[in-house]
Amino acid sequence: MAESKVKDAPKAGANGSNTEKAVKGQTPATVDAATGVETAPLPAVEEMPDAHQGDAPADAPLATSPAEPEFSKEMYMAWYEQMQLMRKFEEKAGQLYGQQKIKGFCHLYIGQEACVAGAVSALEKGDKYITAYRDHAHPLALGTSPNAIMAELFAKATGCSKGKGGSMHMFDKEVGFMGGHGIVGAQIPMGAGIAFAEKYNKTGKLCICYMGDGAVRQGALHEAFNMAMLWKLPVIFIVENNGYAMGTAVHRSSNVTDLHIIADGYQMPNEPVNAMNVEDVHHAVARAAERARSGEGPTFLEFKTYRYKGHSMSDPAKYRTKEEVEEYRHRDSIESVRHTILTHNMAAEEDLAAIDERIKAQVLESVEFAENSPYPDARELYTDVYVQADYPYIHD
Repeated sequence: MAESKVKDAPKAGANGSNTEKAVKGQTPATVDAATGVETAPLPAVEEMPDAHQGDAPADAPLATSPAEPEFSKEMYMAWYEQMQLMRKFEEKAGQLYGQQKIKGFCHLYIGQEACVAGAVSALEKGDKYITAYRDHAHPLALGTSPNAIMAELFAKATGCSKGKGGSMHMFDKEVGFMGGHGIVGAQIPMGAGIAFAEKYNKTGKLCICYMGDGAVRQGALHEAFNMAMLWKLPVIFIVENNGYAMGTAVHRSSNVTDLHIIADGYQMPNEPVNAMNVEDVHHAVARAAERARSGEGPTFLEFKTYRYKGHSMSDPAKYRTKEEVEEYRHRDSIESVRHTILTHNMAAEEDLAAIDERIKAQVLESVEFAENSPYPDARELYTDVYVQADYPYIHD
């Protein structure tokens, strides 16, 4: 395993050096003269640990690869296929939403795929995952059938939540996915609770708990952090810092903009991670998992990432410039993996094209499956409410 880069939190009574750290590594906010849009300070991806920018010319995309691959051919090929499935599935979901075949809320994961792919490759079967409502990619990466996820988006009975959850409430306990949750920050104490159960039952497993950058300002986070450290729970807290809480830039809503240092107040080990790079995600999660399984307790990782689409399908994202989005597209995690595969002769262009075609067919099959599936029967209103099957106070 890679040498540990995790930062142990300062002990009580440490000096105020974190004030300088909170603003280090970010570019200042700017205002676009033409639109008047204030652009958020971008996480300084170039300065993140182990960021691989390669040796491309200045005008080339930054989606390049390390001088030598860090992982096996099988790992890179798995990452490529996994992240492409997430990307193409989400692109199709966005298209179907525009056709009003998917209704309600819909939050796409396009751009953030490495946050999940690198974590899944670093963890073990039986570990638990929980997240907020941007939750389509997690079960895809864990092995849930795209058919079941697309059917859930269509609110069909064959969906992974029986058509009752929709986009924001995917669940699949068979693969350890404990759900997407619609209340901002609600999953944080739930993730700690799942970790408590794993520790209590001596399973040797852990819980990885994802949240958006807006959720770190919920009081539940602080309660959960305190308990997790007090009881040394096997939990990895992940904040996916994509720069915006809905449409509000982090620097406009938080005095602390390097979000990982929030954990310092609980003496919780923490570190920033270049989450546009799947290798860095894998390494960081592996380090945190080793801590959790050895009984040392939780870790807080700040995944510095970016979403290419708006907060939800109803968000035109006018709070940021096209140039900002393009800057991050040049660091695209899928293109980085593709570059590594081709540069190091792990596969040929036609091999990757074959994977792309297979994924395209898989996504189209999921749409056909969803369209041909039935809606839930009305009696389903009375099921899955109580654990007790014969609960006496449910009436038709």
